[in-house]
Amino acid sequence: MTTAPTDSPAPGPSPARGALYLVATPIGNLSDFSPRARDTLRAADAILCEDTRTTAKLLNRWEISGVTLVAHHEHNERAQAPRLADRIAAGETLALVSDAGTPGLSDPGFRIVRECRRRGLEVIPIPGPFAAAAALSAGGLPTDAFFFAGFLPPKKAARQRFFETYRAFPHTICLYESSHRIEKCLQDIVTVLGPERTITVAKELTKLHERFLCGRAGEVLRQLSDISRKGEFVILIAPEGYDL
Repeated sequence: MTTAPTDSPAPGPSPARGALYLVATPIGNLSDFSPRARDTLRAADAILCEDTRTTAKLLNRWEISGVTLVAHHEHNERAQAPRLADRIAAGETLALVSDAGTPGLSDPGFRIVRECRRRGLEVIPIPGPFAAAAALSAGGLPTDAFFFAGFLPPKKAARQRFFETYRAFPHTICLYESSHRIEKCLQDIVTVLGPERTITVAKELTKLHERFLCGRAGEVLRQLSDISRKGEFVILIAPEGYDL
C-alpha cells in the first residue's frame, strides 16, 4: 500500500539523543541524489562510508564540506558497531552511506543498524536509489513478489546449487553480479535452469551505457557477447513457465 507524498518535515533525533541516518546515494547518475539526502549529510556530525575517496567525490560534487568521514566497511563494521552506537547514544548524528545505492542492502550497514535497534536508538532511512528496484520496475518480469538474493557465491558449484535449490521458485529472483563473473553466472543459469528460462539482465543502470537484455537465457547469453562487460549487472530470473 502506498500513500501520497507530502512536504512534512522528516523525522529527526530527539533533543537529548542523536540518530543514525541511512542515506541512499546515486548508483550512477549523480542527479538522482535527493535534496533531503544532501541536507542530511551536511547536518551530520560524521559520515560513515565504505570508501572515503568515493564518498569525497560525491560530497565535492554537491559542495558538502566540513563533515568528518569515517571508513566503515565489511572488514571493520563488526568491531565498529558498538563504538558508533555509543556516539549516537551520546547525542551525535551519524549518516551511513555506501559507495552506491542504499546502505545495508548487499552493502555494509546491518550490524550498526542492529546495534542501534538493540539499544533503542533512532534509525532513520533517507530513501533513494536501489539497483534491484530500478531493474525490477523496468525489467518486464513479475513484480508482485520477488526474492532479492544479492551477490551469489563466487564459486561455480555454489552458484549452481543455488539455482538448483530455487529452480521451481514461484516468484522473480533478483541477483547482483560483477563484470568479471556475469558470463559465468549466465552460463550456470543456462546449465541448471535451461536455455529457455526467461531472464532480464540490466547493465549500468542510470548511467550513459544503460542496457536491458530481455528474453530466454540462452539468447541473452549470446547477446552479452556483443556488449561491453564493464560495470555492474542486475539479473532477474522469471518463474518457470513465464514468457515475455
